[in-house]
Amino acid sequence: MSVHIRRQRATRQVAARRRLVVSLGSVLALVAALFGAVPAGSTPAAATPLVQGSVAQYGVATQLNVPVTMADGTVLRADVRTPAAAGTTTPAAGSFPVLLTQTPYGRGSVEAELSWFTQRGYITVSADVRGTGTSAGSWSPWAPIEGQDGAALANWAAALPHADGKVGLYGGSYAGINQIMTAAAVGPNSPIKAIFPLVAGNDLYRELVTMGGIPDSQFMSFWLTYTGISHMTAPLAEALREGSTQNILDTLTLEIQHLGGVAQSNLPILTGLLGGGAQAYDGTFWQQRRPADMLASVVANGVPAFLVGGWYDLFQRGALMNYAGLQNAWAGRPVGAPMTADQPVTDRYQLLMGPWYHDPRQDPTLDLPALHLRWYDKWLKGIDTGITGAANPNPLHVKELGTNRWLDTRAYPFTGADPTRLYLDKGRTGSAPASANDGGLSTTAPTANGSEWISWTANNSPCTRSTAQWLGGFIKDPACTDSNTARETGTGSLVYTTAPMTETKVLAGPIGATLYAQSNTPETHWVVTVTDVAPDGSSVPLSSGALAGSHRAIDPAKSWYAPDGSMLMPYHPSTQATTSSVPTNQVVRYDVEVFPTFASIAPGHRIRVNVTTADTPHLSATLTQTPGLLAGIWQLKSGPANPSSVTIPLAPASAFGTACTSVCP
Repeated sequence: MSVHIRRQRATRQVAARRRLVVSLGSVLALVAALFGAVPAGSTPAAATPLVQGSVAQYGVATQLNVPVTMADGTVLRADVRTPAAAGTTTPAAGSFPVLLTQTPYGRGSVEAELSWFTQRGYITVSADVRGTGTSAGSWSPWAPIEGQDGAALANWAAALPHADGKVGLYGGSYAGINQIMTAAAVGPNSPIKAIFPLVAGNDLYRELVTMGGIPDSQFMSFWLTYTGISHMTAPLAEALREGSTQNILDTLTLEIQHLGGVAQSNLPILTGLLGGGAQAYDGTFWQQRRPADMLASVVANGVPAFLVGGWYDLFQRGALMNYAGLQNAWAGRPVGAPMTADQPVTDRYQLLMGPWYHDPRQDPTLDLPALHLRWYDKWLKGIDTGITGAANPNPLHVKELGTNRWLDTRAYPFTGADPTRLYLDKGRTGSAPASANDGGLSTTAPTANGSEWISWTANNSPCTRSTAQWLGGFIKDPACTDSNTARETGTGSLVYTTAPMTETKVLAGPIGATLYAQSNTPETHWVVTVTDVAPDGSSVPLSSGALAGSHRAIDPAKSWYAPDGSMLMPYHPSTQATTSSVPTNQVVRYDVEVFPTFASIAPGHRIRVNVTTADTPHLSATLTQTPGLLAGIWQLKSGPANPSSVTIPLAPASAFGTACTSVCP
């Protein structure tokens, strides 16, 4: 995606200033739509009156650019909207809870959606994260100090005029992760009584920055470039909007501070990630920004959370891991462990997981504002909205891909789905005639050893769901998102397909692929895609995962295993100390994490595993990985000596029989 801003000769005319402000505002709105919470230029739909107060009752009294001083003296800027007497801008009598959001995309980008809540009895506060917008300081994405800033903002917001002392957190994507950081930083008995993290990650390094140690060049290159430019231009845009020469001069200090963020964060992250420097590994920088490590504190601080995630989201993995982590922490279990079938769960922590990319509001059947309101009204106003309690005993709500079923369940991994090991086998099944190998996939292990040749390619077809997913679903072509066939041919691709299903099966949960291969190069790249193949031969992608061979080391304590010992969700440390070259001309084991899904496989359909060596444009090799990949020709092994396989949780359709009625569209 590219946004062109017409540059014209500098002029002092007011009209020229307005044109620049409009252009900058368009860029901010566009990216807020992609990485924020609502589509650009839209407002929340009018909610069906589900609970008391869901109809607009108030006007909006607005205070803009309010300064809030942090503990280190840094001044953040916030907008405050207070419920006003109907038809006026005079604050209404009484006290109200507060909703707070912190964003790096410009606090004005959330004005419409927050005003919707103000009209329904909430004071709303939108603040620019330090080093962004017109807040002072230097920005570093998800820096630990943002959690401390969030705690300070929550305490300040709780004491605003007309505030009743209770605070809820609001926002998606970056702001959703910021909610987790803030709720973990506040301590027990804080003003924060509820959070609603929308499309929030669990492990940024594994879900956003890289996949299996291979950089996500598609997303990170665009995002870091955009934020670097926007954080530099935002103070100037605000000064131009106000039209004050003195304000323009005052912005110079902010510009210099924001430039420090670009120099100290954006550029080092981008160059380090793509160049194979420290940022390309899971070192201190990314470990300090890992929401997974904050979940226990969220629970200890007594903050309930409603999560929303998407099967095609950037944080497809993270939403489920956040749910499991919160439930585990509440039950006194290790946060990163797989949930057990019999462990107790609480409706204080819920997840709604649907067929969405990074903006669930693209689904016209989903009324997210109303769902938010039910959660906030429950925890901030004490209203029984039916979102907790007897009407909602199973707090994991999922949409089954391939059907119209919304289902309620309790545990992740999904109880009732048995991890099934499917072995890769050499030979032609006839199901993929255009494939170089057309191999088989079966629960029966092959009796003969085999090898399939695959060559490293720097690029493959971008016509796939992966391309859309890692642009947040903002740009997508159904001909590509609903088909994987463009990836299933050529020397850099192998396919393995099961026999047709004789009954409906549900593929539910994390997937682990174990590949044995021999290479002539000291580096390898493996991309594994799982698809649903219809009787007409169409191959619909369900999920994928990737691994750089140099990152193949496993942490057994953090990995998830099937009952038979096969790998269900491998965990690779991916530190500089644990990475190593691939031994050439030797058979090496690679365990690839394929992100979770929940899909119905109908009778007559098949499950396919597609192994490729690239995922263009989502992933690309670092400068240090590339020399070790050149001229790579690898042998993917199968058979008794080297049983390459994929472990997929499968369940009968009847395993998930509880319909979701309390919160689902």
